Amino acid sequence: MKLAELLSGIEIIEGCYDPELEVTGVSYDSRETKPGQAFVAIPGFASDGYRFIPKALERGAGVIICEREPEQKAQYVQVADCRKALARLGANWFGHPADKMTMLGVTGTNGKTTITYLLKTVLEKTLGAKVGLIGTIQNMIGDTVIHTERTTPESFELQKLFSEMVDAGCTHCVMEVSSHALVLHRADEITFETGIFTNLTEDHLDFHKTMDAYCEAKAMLFSRCKHGVVNTDDAYAPKIMEHATCEVLRYAEKDPDAELRAENIALHAGSVEFMAKTRDAQADIQLTIPGGFTVYNALAVIGAGLTLGITLGDIAQALKTASGVKGRVEVVPTPGKPYTVLIDYSHTPDSLENVLKTVRGFCKGRVIAVFGCGGDRDPFKRPIMGRIGAELADLSVVTSDNPRTEDPMAIIDAIVAGMQEGPHPHVVIENRVKAIEWALAHAEKDDVIVLCGKGHETYQEIGHEKRHLDEREVVASYLGRNV
Repeated sequence: MKLAELLSGIEIIEGCYDPELEVTGVSYDSRETKPGQAFVAIPGFASDGYRFIPKALERGAGVIICEREPEQKAQYVQVADCRKALARLGANWFGHPADKMTMLGVTGTNGKTTITYLLKTVLEKTLGAKVGLIGTIQNMIGDTVIHTERTTPESFELQKLFSEMVDAGCTHCVMEVSSHALVLHRADEITFETGIFTNLTEDHLDFHKTMDAYCEAKAMLFSRCKHGVVNTDDAYAPKIMEHATCEVLRYAEKDPDAELRAENIALHAGSVEFMAKTRDAQADIQLTIPGGFTVYNALAVIGAGLTLGITLGDIAQALKTASGVKGRVEVVPTPGKPYTVLIDYSHTPDSLENVLKTVRGFCKGRVIAVFGCGGDRDPFKRPIMGRIGAELADLSVVTSDNPRTEDPMAIIDAIVAGMQEGPHPHVVIENRVKAIEWALAHAEKDDVIVLCGKGHETYQEIGHEKRHLDEREVVASYLGRNV
């Protein structure tokens, strides 16, 4: 591709380059730069890509895209924002693949993963569509699974993934859109047919600093959509809708003005049932995923389906066939034991509260919560999660999550600080495997043990290393059998 084509649509401040230069690709990691590529010097949080320009040139980069003129003699293009430019470079390089699919984006603190999986099922069952999925657990092209490292990949990888989806025949793509992705321009160059807002609770304040800034980041999605689907029972919904430049469909349990509502809700140990009502239709919804939050997740999916012209009745039929998501209120086999073990990715105050209230709704014995908090992340939520555990679990086992570069016991101490006024006891066992085994050893008839925080993850981050840890295997090993 000629450099002029690659730069199409990018605002250039100045530069010294040949627009007819044949570019062989795009790189933003100097270690992976190949001869003839355009190297994008992205300013990072840990290190500045500008420092790696010499290495990129040494490896044969043909042109440098940067925010200030390089010190080295080279062809260069100066732009105002390298992250923004990278998104456009990716779209240009891969031929704007997102424009060739119906794009649906889900943002919010909780519920994103489950909603994307449910929505994928609905699109497949009702439209016969081949659907791509991008999310926290994994990326998918139809039924093919692709490993992922972050909720929303870097913009260039994202465009590459869209291109692969188009090549594989995908007509639709459902994706989780994180607040980081919106602020850091990873989700630029995508026009969404429908955007969904689930809720907003305290998370990622290490990055966004304030809840208002966090909300404004989420709201950015709704200036890139043709339709918005918003949970108006959430306190931040008005601010989201204030920023929206699209038509908005409201969904709720409580808001009487919402166009889509849930009524006659029945929560069971292994399922939920409710009546979904719009202004001119209604349908019985049944889902084999327990928990009150399942009602909101289902409403979000229904709302998105309605914006695509799918009937409420067809959506209801599709949801009956949908299964849960790994690590989301997942039942772990405990053959012959009188207690139940669940794994859930509840790593925020709101998600911890939700899962413990859900379990409380059907548990006949004690609710035993095993949880911790991640290191190098929002420290403000640690005592809040401690308080929630002490209030909603009959017994809490406070342990390590992903301590990363922090002292695990310092994180635990911050959690325990919030438990002092709570009515229920807790124990501290720093080693997560030993904590799980302790909970299993002390479980009694009809108890429910909830392993919170890891969910789908099969590793534990200690220092800069990911060490294998699959809680399903820990339970199975304790029970004396193999997974």
